[in-house]
Amino acid sequence: MADYVLVHGAWHGGWCWERVAGPLRERGHRVFTPTLSTGDPGIGLRTHVDEVAALLADLDDVVLVGHSYSGFVVREAADRLPERVARLVLVDAWYGRDGDSMDSRAPEWFVQWVDSLTTDGMIAPPPAATVAVTEPADVAWLEANLQPQPRRTFSEPTRLTGAVENVPCHAVLCLPNKRLPFAQWVAEFGWPSTELRTGHDAMVTAPGQLVEILLAQA
Repeated sequence: MADYVLVHGAWHGGWCWERVAGPLRERGHRVFTPTLSTGDPGIGLRTHVDEVAALLADLDDVVLVGHSYSGFVVREAADRLPERVARLVLVDAWYGRDGDSMDSRAPEWFVQWVDSLTTDGMIAPPPAATVAVTEPADVAWLEANLQPQPRRTFSEPTRLTGAVENVPCHAVLCLPNKRLPFAQWVAEFGWPSTELRTGHDAMVTAPGQLVEILLAQA
């Protein structure tokens, strides 16, 4: 049986994985769904990496999963502790090379959109429809739980030694996606990938399919 660490993206929390974590646990796997700190504008990418690395330090042979923004988080955490991570899975995720950040990788329109949502160093949660969640019950659940995201998490550069490039990685692409370059980045890094015909929040809108993909990576 495998250990899974599922790391949420911006504005979300560990709660967003419940439709994925439950079935994985039913198959006998251990599943950890940490909620990253978001309550202060001084929190940056490094804070989140520290939190995930602290969890990894007590585990072995981890399938480390990052969604969206946390692609940056899990890659840096795995770079620090590659001996703890058996495989990375990046779900419609942001990531880059040493010195990159979400701001540096994002199209200009995205940075401007984020800045338009930012007040006093905190990015307000966008509507659920932004991540293609449209079922009324899911919209209500998501919007009741989303939290403001520290702006610094998007601007702070990642620090990588290169060790993470030796950790096997599989990418999940949520399609169609005509505005963000996730597929282009998968080609840039040369990773195998799986396409899902669903919105950005696949753990909400296609949990069964995502579970099967994660089981195949164990």
